Amino acid sequence: MPIKIPDSLPARAVLESENIFVMTEHRAMHQDIRPLNLLILNLMPTKIVTETQLLRKLSNTPLQIQVELLQTASYVGHYTDASHLESFYTTFAQIREKRYDGMIITGAPVENLEFGQVDYWQELCQIMEWTKTHVHSTLHICWGAQAGLYYHYGVPKRTLPQKLFGIYEHRVLKPSSPLFRGFDDLFYAPNSRYTCVWEEDIRRVPELEMMAAGDEAGVFAVKSVDSRNFFVMGHLEYDPDTLAKEYFRDREKGRNIALPANYFPDDDPGKPPIVRWRSAGQLLYTNWLNYYVYQTTPYDLNSQFE
Repeated sequence: MPIKIPDSLPARAVLESENIFVMTEHRAMHQDIRPLNLLILNLMPTKIVTETQLLRKLSNTPLQIQVELLQTASYVGHYTDASHLESFYTTFAQIREKRYDGMIITGAPVENLEFGQVDYWQELCQIMEWTKTHVHSTLHICWGAQAGLYYHYGVPKRTLPQKLFGIYEHRVLKPSSPLFRGFDDLFYAPNSRYTCVWEEDIRRVPELEMMAAGDEAGVFAVKSVDSRNFFVMGHLEYDPDTLAKEYFRDREKGRNIALPANYFPDDDPGKPPIVRWRSAGQLLYTNWLNYYVYQTTPYDLNSQFE
């Protein structure tokens, strides 16, 4: 899928070096088709890294996607250069009248806070309410998934006894679901979080379906029965070295952090990790885009919400 992004976005050079087809704005203007309009609310502090990871996963089907990047206005982090945010990001006030085929809400390193303590919680609630009438299908990731489950369905997040950190095995619970088309019965996914949701809380809500879970990691994927909302607790978009960077960063800061589980060969941080989640990650993003966005979104987005 050629993803249409600004010509000068840093992710473009990275993706092109990996032989991923990226369509510049100039080239896209000469194609007479309607692209899928996709909005990414990036809540991560390392925004350029997250942009690149997500765009890599969105780039492997034969359709054109026009991607817009959204940041919160009520809180602006300090890890991304202000010129990058000004050049490539928009705010909710600027796009609230628009409609989108799909949206991704990322995770954020705020899970140890109660939802109401998060600086941009009220703005995020406003955006999640807006998705009900302006977005065909929304994919929530990690803390974004916990926030979405709580806001839309009242499902609480639960504190884990210790951080879930590493690569964990998960089982597909609904193998007939298009979301898991092409998946093996068991798959691996990175997790890095202090909180979770309980399966019994999910199953109390008739509007929700359990899709995948793991013995150690617990709930992994949930969707709404109407397929308008998806909630994924892990990070299938992660790069091979994402957990390694997190581990070494925290260790250098003197934090008490355990080795990521099932990640370094022989638990030796001097050895490069072996990736066991790349194919599952590509399938999940491609399946969501194909079966729950492209195959079902109306050509005229306004017609769905009239």
